[in-house]
Order: sequence, then C-alpha cells, then structure tokens
Amino acid sequence: MKSTRKLTGVVAVAAAAVLVLAGCGRGGDAASGGDDGGKKTIGISVADQKSLFYVAAVKGMKKAAEDAGYEVVVTSANNNSNQQVSQVQDLLTQQIGALIFISQDSTAAAAGVRAANQANVPVVAVDQKPESGSGELATYIATDSVKAAKELCTWMFDQVGGEGDIAILRGVLGSTAELERSQGCKEALAENPGIKVVATENADWDETQAFKATQNILSANADLKAVFAESDAMAMGAAKAAKQAGRTGMYFVGIDGFPTMFTAVEDGLTQATMAQQPYPMGELAVKDAIKIIEGDGGDIPKEQPQNTVLITKDNVATESVDTYYGPQ
Repeated sequence: MKSTRKLTGVVAVAAAAVLVLAGCGRGGDAASGGDDGGKKTIGISVADQKSLFYVAAVKGMKKAAEDAGYEVVVTSANNNSNQQVSQVQDLLTQQIGALIFISQDSTAAAAGVRAANQANVPVVAVDQKPESGSGELATYIATDSVKAAKELCTWMFDQVGGEGDIAILRGVLGSTAELERSQGCKEALAENPGIKVVATENADWDETQAFKATQNILSANADLKAVFAESDAMAMGAAKAAKQAGRTGMYFVGIDGFPTMFTAVEDGLTQATMAQQPYPMGELAVKDAIKIIEGDGGDIPKEQPQNTVLITKDNVATESVDTYYGPQ
C-alpha cells in the first residue's frame, strides 16, 4: 500500500498537471487528433514494461496502430505513480488524439484521467480501473478477474475432493486485480463449505515473496492440500517452496497464462492457470481509440470485461501462448 506521503505527492503532481493543461487552450480539437486536425497519434501510458502482461498489451497496441496508419507514443513509469502522472501530463501536450492508460495503481489512474478530461482527451483504460468518481472514461477494458478467480478456485476445489485446507497468496493489496481475484475465490468458497482457508498472505505478485511466504505456511500446516495464488509468478514460487520441502500431491494454481506457467503446468510443477489475453486487449484498446478519434465511438461499451481460458494438463499441449500474448 502506498504511504500517505506518496499519495500526497501524486495529488500534488496531478494538480499541477491540471493547471498546466488548463492553460493549453486545446478545447475540443484534442478528440479529433490535435490542433492541426490531422495528426493521428495515440498516447500510451503504461505502469511498466517489465511485466509480460504489459509488454504483450503494448505489442498488440503497436500492431493495431500500424495496421490502421496511426502513430503511438509509449511511456513507461517503472511502477512509480508520481512519474506516471508526469508522463501523462507530457503526453497530453503532444497533440494526441486519445490516451490509452494502463496505470500503476488506482491513485495514479485517478489523477491521470482527471488531467486528460481537463484537456478534452478521451481515455481508454486498460487493466486498472480508476477510483470511483475520479473522472470520465471512454471505455474500460480488463480481464474479468472475478469470474476467472471463481472458476479457477472451483476447479481447484474439485481436484481436492471438495474438502481440505488451502492457502491463498494475494497480490498488491488494493489493486483492481487483487480485489477482484479475492472476491472471485471468496464466491467459490461460499459454495464449497468443506474447504478451509488456513492461511492468507500477500506476496505482491512476486515469485520470491511467494516462495518465502509458502515456506512459512507449509511449516505451520502439515495437511495443506492446495494454494490459490492470484498470479502465475506467486503460484510458481509456492510450488517451488513445496518441492524444496518435499511436499507432494498438492495443487498450485495462478492467473495470467504466462509462457513460463504453460511450461510449469506441462512439467507438473503447477496444475493450472487462467490465461488472460493482453495482446488482443491491446489491439482492442487501439481500435476503440481510433473509433473515438474518428467520431465512430458512440456504440463502444463503457466496460468491456474479457474472458480467460483455463489451462491444465488436459489442454496445455494444444493451446498456444501466442493466442494470448502475441507472436514471439
């Protein structure tokens, strides 16, 4: 969770951004591609370019833009909220026709959306949803994480016979994905009273943190049957901790569909993942942005939840990672 001091910094930067943009006098022509009315440029602000999900999403965006004859300007915030708000401010001064926003967190998202609204630049949000009441989005595209987590946990509960002890590894607390994936598994638990959650730890989506957390969980729970991790990296960290401890016959599942997780499922290290579709989501974000810029976005839904695909030993050999994360 971000400190109060850091959040205050984000708000301050956002306020400065709004003041600068208010003086730009862009008016209504931002939505039509800038003051010259002809520049086909889309700004893309991404939390980072280390996460494979974000890398794949940006690749999909670039491909769709290239196919349509549009340019993109991509910035990466290196997981720094203040830096991302500053980058959004800079993008909004470059005559972009639309902003595609994959934010570091809901606070950065809120500040960025407000600044874009002030500059009359439409916003297509991807993956992370801004805080309620923080501004107007043209559309929001994201994995249906509640549905994905519920389906995955239900599958896992079935594998262990509908009863027994499990542990949950949570992502960054308060993030959209963490909240929704926690909710989805909670709904599955409500329908499976024989399953008991004996440990819940947050590991911030990180494999190393998950490894260490699972070591402690395994030491305290001799009868643990399974671990639901809210990301593939955490599922792999948990599985490796169990393997090192000599614990066999357990189930480790995650959500992402990373290539490394496909391999882990195939090798039997982990047992399942829910594959997201970042590359197609990136393509969709650009296609929607172009529709909006060209005045054809009236029928675009405000929210566009995207399905996931359950990958297990039964279908891992026939499913292609490229379908979800793009070529190469």
